[in-house]
Amino acid sequence: MAKDKSIFTCTECGGTSARWMGKCPSCNAWNTLIEGSSEPAAGKNRFGSVHASLAPTSEVLPLAQIQAADFERHPTGIDELDRVLGGGMVEGGVVLIGGDPGIGKSTLLLQAVDSLQRSGMNTLYVTGEESGAQVAMRSRRLGLPDSQVPVLPEIQLEKILHTLQSRQPGIAIIDSIQTVYSDQLTSAPGSVAQVRECAAHLTRTAKSTGTTIVLVGHVTKEGALAGPRVLEHMVDTVLYFEGDTHSNFRLIRAIKNRFGAVNEIGVFAMTEKGLKGVSNPSAIFLSQHAEPVPGSCVMVTLEGTRPLLVEIQALVDSGGPSPRRLSVGLDRDRLAMLLAVLHRHAGVACMDQDVFVNAVGGVRISEPAADLAVMLAITSSLRGKALPKGFLAFGEVGLAGEVRPAPRGQDRLKEAAKLGFKVAVVPKANAPKKNDKSFEGLTIYPVERIEEAMQVVRGLD
Repeated sequence: MAKDKSIFTCTECGGTSARWMGKCPSCNAWNTLIEGSSEPAAGKNRFGSVHASLAPTSEVLPLAQIQAADFERHPTGIDELDRVLGGGMVEGGVVLIGGDPGIGKSTLLLQAVDSLQRSGMNTLYVTGEESGAQVAMRSRRLGLPDSQVPVLPEIQLEKILHTLQSRQPGIAIIDSIQTVYSDQLTSAPGSVAQVRECAAHLTRTAKSTGTTIVLVGHVTKEGALAGPRVLEHMVDTVLYFEGDTHSNFRLIRAIKNRFGAVNEIGVFAMTEKGLKGVSNPSAIFLSQHAEPVPGSCVMVTLEGTRPLLVEIQALVDSGGPSPRRLSVGLDRDRLAMLLAVLHRHAGVACMDQDVFVNAVGGVRISEPAADLAVMLAITSSLRGKALPKGFLAFGEVGLAGEVRPAPRGQDRLKEAAKLGFKVAVVPKANAPKKNDKSFEGLTIYPVERIEEAMQVVRGLD
Protein backbone atom coordinates (compact mmCIF):
# COMPACT_ATOMS: atom_id res chain seq x y z
CA MET A 1 0.00 0.00 0.00
CA ALA A 2 1.50 3.32 -1.04
CA LYS A 3 2.17 5.89 1.61
CA ASP A 4 0.18 9.10 1.71
CA LYS A 5 2.19 12.16 0.77
CA SER A 6 3.01 14.61 3.51
CA ILE A 7 1.36 17.99 3.58
CA PHE A 8 2.19 20.92 5.83
CA THR A 9 -0.65 22.85 7.48
CA CYS A 10 -0.46 26.31 9.08
CA THR A 11 -1.64 26.39 12.70
CA GLU A 12 -2.65 30.05 12.32
CA CYS A 13 -4.73 30.23 9.15
CA GLY A 14 -5.13 26.59 8.12
CA GLY A 15 -3.32 27.12 4.83
CA THR A 16 -1.39 24.22 3.32
CA SER A 17 1.88 23.71 1.50
CA ALA A 18 3.33 20.67 -0.28
CA ARG A 19 6.71 21.29 1.37
CA TRP A 20 7.95 22.80 4.58
CA MET A 21 8.60 26.55 4.51
CA GLY A 22 9.77 28.88 7.23
CA LYS A 23 6.91 31.27 6.48
CA CYS A 24 3.32 30.35 5.69
CA PRO A 25 2.57 31.29 2.05
CA SER A 26 -1.01 32.26 2.99
CA CYS A 27 -0.74 34.42 6.12
CA ASN A 28 3.05 35.04 6.20
CA ALA A 29 3.32 33.78 9.81
CA TRP A 30 6.70 32.30 10.72
CA ASN A 31 7.29 28.74 11.98
CA THR A 32 3.61 27.74 11.93
CA LEU A 33 3.70 24.87 9.39
CA ILE A 34 3.42 21.36 10.86
CA GLU A 35 3.54 18.08 9.00
CA GLY A 36 0.56 15.83 8.42
CA SER A 37 -0.69 13.34 5.87
CA SER A 38 -2.56 14.47 2.79
CA GLU A 39 -6.10 13.30 2.26
CA PRO A 40 -6.04 9.75 0.86
CA ALA A 41 -7.77 8.75 -2.31
CA ALA A 42 -11.52 8.21 -2.31
CA GLY A 43 -12.50 5.06 -0.48
CA LYS A 44 -9.26 4.96 1.50
CA ASN A 45 -9.05 6.18 5.06
CA ARG A 46 -5.86 5.87 7.06
CA PHE A 47 -7.92 6.03 10.27
CA GLY A 48 -9.85 2.92 9.22
CA SER A 49 -8.94 -0.14 7.10
CA VAL A 50 -6.64 -2.43 9.07
CA HIS A 51 -6.36 0.13 11.89
CA ALA A 52 -8.88 0.70 14.63
CA SER A 53 -11.65 3.18 14.01
CA LEU A 54 -14.43 4.66 16.01
CA ALA A 55 -17.70 2.78 16.28
CA PRO A 56 -20.17 3.22 13.39
CA THR A 57 -22.30 6.32 13.53
CA SER A 58 -25.35 5.81 15.74
CA GLU A 59 -28.73 7.45 15.50
CA VAL A 60 -29.30 10.78 17.22
CA LEU A 61 -31.15 10.36 20.53
CA PRO A 62 -32.13 12.70 23.38
CA LEU A 63 -30.05 12.27 26.52
CA ALA A 64 -33.08 11.01 28.45
CA GLN A 65 -33.40 8.05 26.08
CA ILE A 66 -29.73 7.04 26.26
CA GLN A 67 -29.10 4.32 28.82
CA ALA A 68 -26.40 5.44 31.25
CA ALA A 69 -24.24 2.71 32.75
CA ASP A 70 -21.41 2.84 35.25
CA PHE A 71 -17.95 2.32 33.83
CA GLU A 72 -16.42 -1.01 34.71
CA ARG A 73 -13.24 -0.50 36.69
CA HIS A 74 -10.31 -2.84 37.18
CA PRO A 75 -8.36 -2.14 40.40
CA THR A 76 -4.61 -2.32 39.87
CA GLY A 77 -3.91 -3.69 43.32
CA ILE A 78 -1.96 -0.52 44.18
CA ASP A 79 -4.27 1.48 46.45
CA GLU A 80 -2.64 4.88 45.95
CA LEU A 81 -2.72 4.53 42.15
CA ASP A 82 -6.36 3.40 42.26
CA ARG A 83 -7.20 6.45 44.39
CA VAL A 84 -5.78 8.81 41.77
CA LEU A 85 -7.52 6.96 38.93
CA GLY A 86 -10.86 7.12 40.75
CA GLY A 87 -11.06 3.43 41.66
CA GLY A 88 -9.04 1.66 38.99
CA MET A 89 -8.51 1.39 35.24
CA VAL A 90 -11.62 2.06 33.14
CA GLU A 91 -12.41 -0.20 30.20
CA GLY A 92 -11.62 1.66 26.98
CA GLY A 93 -9.99 4.55 28.84
CA VAL A 94 -6.77 6.28 27.77
CA VAL A 95 -4.37 7.40 30.52
CA LEU A 96 -1.39 9.68 29.97
CA ILE A 97 1.28 9.70 32.69
CA GLY A 98 4.27 12.05 32.61
CA GLY A 99 7.20 12.83 34.87
CA ASP A 100 10.91 13.51 35.03
CA PRO A 101 13.34 10.83 33.82
CA GLY A 102 14.07 8.20 36.45
CA ILE A 103 11.25 9.21 38.78
CA GLY A 104 9.56 5.80 38.58
CA LYS A 105 6.94 5.86 35.80
CA SER A 106 7.97 2.57 34.18
CA THR A 107 8.53 0.96 37.58
CA LEU A 108 5.03 1.77 38.81
CA LEU A 109 3.35 0.70 35.56
CA LEU A 110 5.25 -2.59 35.48
CA GLN A 111 4.10 -3.29 39.03
CA ALA A 112 0.51 -2.37 38.12
CA VAL A 113 0.35 -4.41 34.91
CA ASP A 114 1.89 -7.43 36.67
CA SER A 115 -0.79 -7.21 39.39
CA LEU A 116 -3.53 -7.01 36.75
CA GLN A 117 -2.06 -9.98 34.86
CA ARG A 118 -1.99 -12.05 38.05
CA SER A 119 -5.66 -11.20 38.62
CA GLY A 120 -6.51 -12.80 35.27
CA MET A 121 -6.52 -9.83 32.88
CA ASN A 122 -4.96 -10.12 29.43
CA THR A 123 -2.14 -7.54 29.38
CA LEU A 124 0.53 -6.17 27.04
CA TYR A 125 3.61 -4.06 27.78
CA VAL A 126 4.97 -2.24 24.70
CA THR A 127 8.45 -0.86 25.30
CA GLY A 128 10.02 1.55 22.85
CA GLU A 129 12.88 2.77 25.02
CA GLU A 130 14.21 -0.52 26.39
CA SER A 131 14.80 -4.03 25.14
CA GLY A 132 12.86 -6.99 26.45
CA ALA A 133 15.92 -8.06 28.43
CA GLN A 134 16.07 -4.70 30.20
CA VAL A 135 12.39 -4.92 31.17
CA ALA A 136 12.96 -8.48 32.44
CA MET A 137 15.92 -7.27 34.50
CA ARG A 138 13.77 -4.56 36.10
CA SER A 139 11.06 -7.14 36.79
CA ARG A 140 13.52 -9.29 38.71
CA ARG A 141 14.82 -6.29 40.60
CA LEU A 142 11.26 -5.52 41.69
CA GLY A 143 10.81 -9.03 43.04
CA LEU A 144 8.72 -10.28 40.11
CA PRO A 145 10.95 -13.02 38.64
CA ASP A 146 8.03 -15.20 37.49
CA SER A 147 5.99 -12.41 35.87
CA GLN A 148 3.96 -13.55 32.85
CA VAL A 149 3.32 -10.08 31.41
CA PRO A 150 3.77 -10.21 27.59
CA VAL A 151 6.38 -7.68 26.42
CA LEU A 152 6.59 -6.25 22.89
CA PRO A 153 9.75 -4.21 22.08
CA GLU A 154 8.41 -2.15 19.15
CA ILE A 155 8.15 1.48 18.04
CA GLN A 156 6.29 1.19 14.71
CA LEU A 157 2.64 2.15 15.16
CA GLU A 158 1.27 -0.20 12.51
CA LYS A 159 2.87 -3.26 14.13
CA ILE A 160 1.66 -2.18 17.57
CA LEU A 161 -1.90 -1.74 16.30
CA HIS A 162 -1.80 -5.14 14.61
CA THR A 163 -0.69 -6.76 17.88
CA LEU A 164 -3.46 -4.97 19.80
CA GLN A 165 -6.04 -6.18 17.27
CA SER A 166 -4.82 -9.77 17.36
CA ARG A 167 -4.24 -10.16 21.11
CA GLN A 168 -7.13 -7.95 22.34
CA PRO A 169 -5.51 -7.17 25.73
CA GLY A 170 -7.54 -5.69 28.55
CA ILE A 171 -4.77 -3.18 29.24
CA ALA A 172 -1.76 -2.10 27.17
CA ILE A 173 1.16 0.08 28.30
CA ILE A 174 2.89 2.20 25.64
CA ASP A 175 6.29 3.24 27.00
CA SER A 176 6.63 5.83 25.62
CA ILE A 177 4.43 7.67 23.10
CA GLN A 178 7.38 9.85 22.03
CA THR A 179 9.24 6.80 20.65
CA VAL A 180 6.36 5.54 18.49
CA TYR A 181 6.23 6.49 14.80
CA SER A 182 3.86 5.88 11.91
CA ASP A 183 4.88 4.95 8.37
CA GLN A 184 2.27 7.42 7.16
CA LEU A 185 4.53 10.33 8.11
CA THR A 186 8.12 11.07 7.20
CA SER A 187 9.02 13.07 10.32
CA ALA A 188 11.11 11.59 13.13
CA PRO A 189 9.62 9.91 16.22
CA GLY A 190 8.79 12.43 18.92
CA SER A 191 7.88 15.21 16.51
CA VAL A 192 4.58 17.05 16.94
CA ALA A 193 3.02 15.34 13.94
CA GLN A 194 4.11 11.84 14.96
CA VAL A 195 2.98 12.17 18.57
CA ARG A 196 -0.40 13.57 17.57
CA GLU A 197 -1.00 10.98 14.84
CA CYS A 198 0.08 7.98 16.92
CA ALA A 199 -1.93 9.10 19.95
CA ALA A 200 -5.02 9.56 17.76
CA HIS A 201 -4.75 6.01 16.37
CA LEU A 202 -4.17 4.49 19.81
CA THR A 203 -7.12 6.42 21.26
CA ARG A 204 -9.40 5.12 18.52
CA THR A 205 -8.19 1.61 19.21
CA ALA A 206 -9.03 1.98 22.92
CA LYS A 207 -12.54 3.29 22.23
CA SER A 208 -13.39 0.68 19.60
CA THR A 209 -11.97 -2.43 21.30
CA GLY A 210 -12.40 -1.59 25.01
CA THR A 211 -8.69 -1.93 25.68
CA THR A 212 -7.36 0.38 28.39
CA ILE A 213 -4.27 2.12 27.03
CA VAL A 214 -1.71 3.85 29.23
CA LEU A 215 0.66 6.23 27.45
CA VAL A 216 3.94 7.21 29.09
CA GLY A 217 4.90 10.77 28.11
CA HIS A 218 8.16 12.67 28.33
CA VAL A 219 8.29 16.09 29.95
CA THR A 220 10.14 19.25 28.99
CA LYS A 221 12.74 20.93 31.21
CA GLU A 222 9.93 23.17 32.51
CA GLY A 223 8.05 20.06 33.69
CA ALA A 224 5.21 20.17 31.13
CA LEU A 225 4.32 17.19 28.98
CA ALA A 226 6.32 17.20 25.75
CA GLY A 227 4.52 17.24 22.42
CA PRO A 228 1.36 19.01 21.28
CA ARG A 229 -1.11 20.20 23.92
CA VAL A 230 -3.83 18.39 21.98
CA LEU A 231 -2.36 15.18 23.42
CA GLU A 232 -3.81 16.06 26.82
CA HIS A 233 -7.20 16.80 25.26
CA MET A 234 -7.32 13.43 23.46
CA VAL A 235 -6.88 11.25 26.53
CA ASP A 236 -9.31 10.63 29.39
CA THR A 237 -6.88 10.96 32.29
CA VAL A 238 -3.65 12.93 32.71
CA LEU A 239 -1.37 12.04 35.61
CA TYR A 240 1.83 13.83 36.65
CA PHE A 241 4.60 12.13 38.61
CA GLU A 242 6.11 14.65 41.03
CA GLY A 243 8.92 14.54 43.54
CA ASP A 244 12.61 15.04 44.02
CA THR A 245 14.73 12.21 42.59
CA HIS A 246 16.98 12.62 45.66
CA SER A 247 14.04 11.85 47.97
CA ASN A 248 12.35 8.50 48.53
CA PHE A 249 8.86 9.95 48.23
CA ARG A 250 6.85 10.43 45.04
CA LEU A 251 3.50 12.04 44.33
CA ILE A 252 1.12 11.22 41.49
CA ARG A 253 -1.36 14.00 40.79
CA ALA A 254 -4.43 13.77 38.54
CA ILE A 255 -4.56 16.91 36.37
CA LYS A 256 -7.47 15.66 34.27
CA ASN A 257 -9.80 12.73 34.91
CA ARG A 258 -13.06 12.05 33.11
CA PHE A 259 -13.77 9.17 35.47
CA GLY A 260 -12.75 10.57 38.86
CA ALA A 261 -11.76 13.56 40.95
CA VAL A 262 -9.29 16.10 39.59
CA ASN A 263 -6.23 17.06 41.68
CA GLU A 264 -6.42 13.78 43.60
CA ILE A 265 -2.97 12.64 44.69
CA GLY A 266 -1.32 9.34 45.51
CA VAL A 267 1.78 9.18 47.72
CA PHE A 268 4.48 6.56 47.22
CA ALA A 269 7.79 5.64 48.78
CA MET A 270 10.57 4.32 46.52
CA THR A 271 12.06 1.13 47.94
CA GLU A 272 14.39 -1.58 46.69
CA LYS A 273 11.32 -3.54 45.59
CA GLY A 274 9.71 -0.66 43.72
CA LEU A 275 7.10 1.90 44.71
CA LYS A 276 5.01 1.28 47.82
CA GLY A 277 1.89 3.26 48.72
CA VAL A 278 2.03 5.44 51.84
CA SER A 279 -1.11 4.93 53.93
CA ASN A 280 -0.58 8.00 56.16
CA PRO A 281 1.02 10.65 53.93
CA SER A 282 0.59 13.42 56.51
CA ALA A 283 3.49 11.89 58.44
CA ILE A 284 5.81 12.71 55.54
CA PHE A 285 4.99 16.41 55.55
CA LEU A 286 5.12 16.98 59.31
CA SER A 287 8.20 17.94 61.30
CA GLN A 288 10.41 15.49 63.11
CA HIS A 289 11.28 17.98 65.87
CA ALA A 290 11.19 16.70 69.44
CA GLU A 291 10.04 20.15 70.59
CA PRO A 292 8.42 23.06 68.68
CA VAL A 293 10.85 25.39 66.92
CA PRO A 294 10.39 29.00 65.78
CA GLY A 295 9.25 29.50 62.18
CA SER A 296 7.16 26.31 61.93
CA CYS A 297 3.38 26.13 61.50
CA VAL A 298 1.24 23.16 60.44
CA MET A 299 -1.68 23.60 58.04
CA VAL A 300 -4.28 21.27 56.52
CA THR A 301 -4.39 21.37 52.73
CA LEU A 302 -6.77 19.54 50.40
CA GLU A 303 -5.41 17.39 47.61
CA GLY A 304 -8.45 16.24 45.68
CA THR A 305 -10.66 14.60 48.32
CA ARG A 306 -7.81 13.95 50.78
CA PRO A 307 -6.92 16.33 53.64
CA LEU A 308 -3.16 16.45 54.21
CA LEU A 309 -1.32 18.01 57.12
CA VAL A 310 1.75 19.89 55.88
CA GLU A 311 4.38 21.76 57.84
CA ILE A 312 5.12 25.28 56.61
CA GLN A 313 8.59 26.50 57.57
CA ALA A 314 9.71 30.12 57.48
CA LEU A 315 13.10 31.68 58.08
CA VAL A 316 13.39 35.45 58.54
CA ASP A 317 16.94 36.80 58.64
CA SER A 318 18.53 40.22 58.32
CA GLY A 319 19.01 41.12 54.67
CA GLY A 320 20.89 43.71 52.71
CA PRO A 321 19.60 46.66 50.74
CA SER A 322 17.65 44.27 48.47
CA PRO A 323 16.05 41.65 50.75
CA ARG A 324 15.13 38.34 49.12
CA ARG A 325 11.74 36.60 49.15
CA LEU A 326 12.07 32.92 48.21
CA SER A 327 9.52 30.12 48.50
CA VAL A 328 9.60 26.40 47.74
CA GLY A 329 6.27 24.68 47.15
CA LEU A 330 4.34 27.97 47.46
CA ASP A 331 3.61 30.89 45.16
CA ARG A 332 6.39 33.48 45.46
CA ASP A 333 4.18 36.35 44.24
CA ARG A 334 1.61 35.50 46.90
CA LEU A 335 4.37 35.54 49.51
CA ALA A 336 5.19 39.15 48.63
CA MET A 337 1.50 40.05 48.95
CA LEU A 338 1.19 38.37 52.35
CA LEU A 339 4.23 40.25 53.65
CA ALA A 340 2.57 43.53 52.67
CA VAL A 341 -0.68 42.52 54.41
CA LEU A 342 1.29 41.44 57.48
CA HIS A 343 2.94 44.86 57.69
CA ARG A 344 -0.16 46.94 57.00
CA HIS A 345 -2.72 45.13 59.17
CA ALA A 346 -0.68 43.30 61.82
CA GLY A 347 2.22 45.71 62.26
CA VAL A 348 4.85 43.05 61.49
CA ALA A 349 7.54 44.66 59.31
CA CYS A 350 9.93 42.59 57.18
CA MET A 351 11.08 45.27 54.74
CA ASP A 352 14.77 44.83 55.58
CA GLN A 353 14.62 41.07 56.17
CA ASP A 354 15.27 38.10 53.93
CA VAL A 355 12.22 35.81 54.01
CA PHE A 356 12.41 32.13 53.03
CA VAL A 357 9.34 29.88 53.07
CA ASN A 358 9.25 26.13 52.47
CA ALA A 359 6.55 23.44 52.33
CA VAL A 360 8.13 20.34 53.92
CA GLY A 361 8.33 17.09 51.98
CA GLY A 362 8.40 18.52 48.46
CA VAL A 363 4.62 19.02 48.32
CA ARG A 364 3.32 21.92 46.23
CA ILE A 365 0.50 23.97 47.71
CA SER A 366 -1.45 26.07 45.25
CA GLU A 367 -4.57 26.86 47.30
CA PRO A 368 -4.83 30.18 49.21
CA ALA A 369 -5.83 28.35 52.41
CA ALA A 370 -2.10 28.29 53.25
CA ASP A 371 -2.04 32.08 53.76
CA LEU A 372 -2.69 32.12 57.50
CA ALA A 373 -0.14 29.39 58.26
CA VAL A 374 2.52 31.17 56.17
CA MET A 375 1.96 34.47 57.99
CA LEU A 376 2.05 32.85 61.44
CA ALA A 377 5.23 30.93 60.56
CA ILE A 378 6.91 34.18 59.40
CA THR A 379 5.86 35.97 62.57
CA SER A 380 7.11 33.08 64.71
CA SER A 381 10.51 33.16 63.03
CA LEU A 382 10.77 36.95 63.31
CA ARG A 383 9.87 36.89 67.03
CA GLY A 384 12.05 33.85 67.70
CA LYS A 385 9.19 32.16 69.57
CA ALA A 386 7.81 28.76 68.61
CA LEU A 387 4.10 28.15 68.22
CA PRO A 388 2.55 25.79 70.79
CA LYS A 389 2.91 22.04 70.37
CA GLY A 390 -0.01 20.56 68.44
CA PHE A 391 -0.86 23.92 66.82
CA LEU A 392 -2.25 24.33 63.30
CA ALA A 393 -3.86 27.04 61.21
CA PHE A 394 -5.46 27.47 57.81
CA GLY A 395 -7.42 30.15 55.98
CA GLU A 396 -7.15 32.60 53.10
CA VAL A 397 -6.09 36.15 53.94
CA GLY A 398 -7.34 39.04 51.81
CA LEU A 399 -5.68 42.36 51.08
CA ALA A 400 -7.92 44.07 53.61
CA GLY A 401 -6.64 41.74 56.34
CA GLU A 402 -9.79 39.60 56.54
CA VAL A 403 -9.48 35.83 57.04
CA ARG A 404 -11.66 34.06 54.48
CA PRO A 405 -13.02 30.51 54.86
CA ALA A 406 -11.37 27.51 53.24
CA PRO A 407 -13.34 24.83 51.36
CA ARG A 408 -14.34 21.77 53.40
CA GLY A 409 -13.09 23.24 56.63
CA GLN A 410 -14.86 20.58 58.74
CA ASP A 411 -12.99 17.78 56.96
CA ARG A 412 -9.70 19.56 57.59
CA LEU A 413 -10.42 19.90 61.30
CA LYS A 414 -11.49 16.25 61.60
CA GLU A 415 -8.19 15.14 60.06
CA ALA A 416 -6.28 17.34 62.51
CA ALA A 417 -8.26 16.00 65.49
CA LYS A 418 -7.67 12.42 64.34
CA LEU A 419 -3.91 13.00 64.33
CA GLY A 420 -3.91 14.43 67.84
CA PHE A 421 -3.60 18.20 67.29
CA LYS A 422 -4.70 20.34 70.23
CA VAL A 423 -5.03 23.96 69.03
CA ALA A 424 -6.38 25.35 65.75
CA VAL A 425 -6.76 28.91 64.48
CA VAL A 426 -9.30 28.88 61.64
CA PRO A 427 -11.62 31.27 59.79
CA LYS A 428 -14.81 31.99 61.72
CA ALA A 429 -16.93 30.59 58.88
CA ASN A 430 -15.13 27.21 59.23
CA ALA A 431 -15.68 26.93 62.98
CA PRO A 432 -17.89 23.95 63.94
CA LYS A 433 -21.12 24.29 65.92
CA LYS A 434 -20.81 24.32 69.70
CA ASN A 435 -22.64 21.01 70.16
CA ASP A 436 -20.48 19.16 67.61
CA LYS A 437 -18.63 16.31 69.35
CA SER A 438 -16.42 15.44 66.34
CA PHE A 439 -13.56 17.66 67.50
CA GLU A 440 -13.10 16.64 71.13
CA GLY A 441 -9.59 17.38 72.34
CA LEU A 442 -9.11 20.14 69.73
CA THR A 443 -9.43 23.73 70.94
CA ILE A 444 -10.60 25.89 68.04
CA TYR A 445 -10.10 29.67 67.87
CA PRO A 446 -12.26 31.22 65.10
CA VAL A 447 -10.94 34.54 63.75
CA GLU A 448 -12.19 37.09 61.24
CA ARG A 449 -9.06 39.19 60.76
CA ILE A 450 -5.31 38.67 60.77
CA GLU A 451 -4.98 40.94 63.83
CA GLU A 452 -7.20 38.56 65.82
CA ALA A 453 -5.04 35.60 64.79
CA MET A 454 -1.91 37.39 66.02
CA GLN A 455 -3.59 38.18 69.35
CA VAL A 456 -4.57 34.53 69.77
CA VAL A 457 -0.99 33.40 69.15
CA ARG A 458 0.45 35.93 71.59
CA GLY A 459 -2.09 34.79 74.19
CA LEU A 460 -0.84 31.20 73.82
CA ASP A 461 2.80 32.07 74.52
